[in-house]
Amino acid sequence: MKFGTKVLHAGIEPDPTTGAIMTPIYQTSTYVQAAPGNHKGYEYARTQNPTRNALQNNLAALENGKFGLCFSSGMGATDAIIKLLSPGDEVISTNDLYGGTYRIFTKVFEKYGIKFHFIPMNDVGGIEKLINTKTKLIWVETPTNPMMNIIDIRAVAQIAGSKNIMLCVDNTFASPFLQNPLDLGADLVLHSVTKYLGGHSDVVMGAIITNNEKIHEDLKFIQNACGAVPGPQDCFLVLRGVKTLHLRMERHCSNAKQIVNYLSNHSKVEKIFYPGLTSHPNHEVAKKQMRDFGGMLSFTLKGNKMDDALKILSGTKLFSLAESLGGVESLIGHPATMTHASIPKEEREKSGLVDTLIRLSVGVEDVEDLIADLEQALYLI
Repeated sequence: MKFGTKVLHAGIEPDPTTGAIMTPIYQTSTYVQAAPGNHKGYEYARTQNPTRNALQNNLAALENGKFGLCFSSGMGATDAIIKLLSPGDEVISTNDLYGGTYRIFTKVFEKYGIKFHFIPMNDVGGIEKLINTKTKLIWVETPTNPMMNIIDIRAVAQIAGSKNIMLCVDNTFASPFLQNPLDLGADLVLHSVTKYLGGHSDVVMGAIITNNEKIHEDLKFIQNACGAVPGPQDCFLVLRGVKTLHLRMERHCSNAKQIVNYLSNHSKVEKIFYPGLTSHPNHEVAKKQMRDFGGMLSFTLKGNKMDDALKILSGTKLFSLAESLGGVESLIGHPATMTHASIPKEEREKSGLVDTLIRLSVGVEDVEDLIADLEQALYLI
């Protein structure tokens, strides 16, 4: 089954009671049992919900995985993965990653005795130097947020596999349409479903997909025991949104490429961070493990002046100044004060995240209008 068919049909069946083609919203907290333990597969909605089950099965199929679990947010999913570890365990993570991930690692889990190492992973050679008997997890984002670095998933998977270490790949920026980390050797794939999978800026949700039955059972226990589950209405919205994922991603990618071309030729733009550029240091890796290069990009301005960046950030009309990404509408953001403010300045700058960096989530509008919007904003400086 090809991808465009999967988003519509994988894991989804017409409602057996009515034949409804859309998965119903099972808005219930509990289920009637004929006798204690004699039920129809559902006991309590934190544990199981038919709408959620359909979404979990669908997302698993999109990542070519056997098991999917949904959570109330991307951070809820991240929290569940780290709860697989124990005090004294160590994690090796890319140093360029979502600020909320850095925050939960350092501000929540470090005090429970889990140690985190943050290193550049453009060259995977640095990973092996940090591995010891306490290393239990390698955490990868690719493309990274917001510097758009590309990490070779297969190469990291070979290192992790040889040492019996779990590998988790945050696939939020790429989406399953562009990249499937499980096929490249990852043990876990994480998504902020809020972004491209939902696609319409109306849901907050997270998901984890794996082929490992033991990991799935452990995460399923955590999902139920800790309770960070999404409601059926949100699951319905994502089931609806994901049906157009392939169509949306094609437009996101097409628009982003044209905007990158425009910015590349603009006299006021200093540097563009986008894996589709042949000048990107890991462009060849991106070509190998991705089907296209996505709808996210970052750039800096010549002169590196904060006042100029602020004028651009507040000067666009179609690019809305807001956190998040991956919706049908275009967004502009300032990582240093928004999505990555929780990372100390000195740590941000180690990964190249300067205070004047601007990040774009390119939507599906007519690209000529988006370019005109950037043009008028750049004219302000």
